[in-house]
Amino acid sequence: MTSAGRFAPSPSGELHVGNLRTAILAWLFARSTGRRFLLRVEDLDRARAGAEAVQLRDLAAVGITWDGEVVRQTSRGPIYAEAINRLQAAGLTYECFCTRREIQEAPSAPHAPQGAYPGTCRNLDRAELDYKRSTRPAAIRLRADVDDYTVQDVMHGTFTGVVDDFVLRRNDGVTAYNLAVVVDDAAQGIDQVVRGDDLLPSTPRQAYLASLLNIPVPEYVHVPLVVNRDGVRLAKRDGAVTLADLGQAGVTAREVRNLLLESLGLPAGTLDQALHALDPAQLPREPWVWPGMERPPAG
Repeated sequence: MTSAGRFAPSPSGELHVGNLRTAILAWLFARSTGRRFLLRVEDLDRARAGAEAVQLRDLAAVGITWDGEVVRQTSRGPIYAEAINRLQAAGLTYECFCTRREIQEAPSAPHAPQGAYPGTCRNLDRAELDYKRSTRPAAIRLRADVDDYTVQDVMHGTFTGVVDDFVLRRNDGVTAYNLAVVVDDAAQGIDQVVRGDDLLPSTPRQAYLASLLNIPVPEYVHVPLVVNRDGVRLAKRDGAVTLADLGQAGVTAREVRNLLLESLGLPAGTLDQALHALDPAQLPREPWVWPGMERPPAG
């Protein structure tokens, strides 16, 4: 299978300029290394009617092209189930009945981040298991045998993060993101993952899971986010930050693309033109503050 990069949005609403900037970077990294570029809609539990079509329209508007059909996670349940079955057969899972509140209030292991699973249900005996099964459905957790795992990242170098007994399938039957993304990337031949650096802390979990499933770990590229003037990750509440809203203010998709490229130290123009100027070593490592484009740019 030919190697590939990808962009994988959740269809929970319109993409904002931070999402589009990451998508442009993912496209540039893939195309500059001769990879295919794929789109996957991560719609397991955050889909809003009509959002996917709007997202695809906006990606095309800034010049992003992709190969093949768009893949949707909701059509891939059988491959997730097969992966979980393999882990279960190897004794690498267990049932968990904890609520989110119970997990937040439970004492954490030393040095573990807030919310890391403390292993409450890891060693239930048969009687405890039977009782808890009668009270509520179970989630399926990974039985991790490491406390942390190390990955290599193009932008961040060596990164070691916590690995806990994370959820593989929620108690409502929905496959958890950490499993779905690992299985999907492998199934699609994706060996380069470019995404926002807010996802870097979860990457060691995914790489560790890939190792258990005998899946090659992709090349990771975690890129800086776009933030507002307060240094907080950009969101739709920050004003005109989507192509639709900016369009109403008289700003074209071409002008938005040019500003995003310039924020990366790349020349304004088409993505093909930017492709020839891409040097990963010269890309900014710090978040970019969105300056706003509520009025049409001069010129």
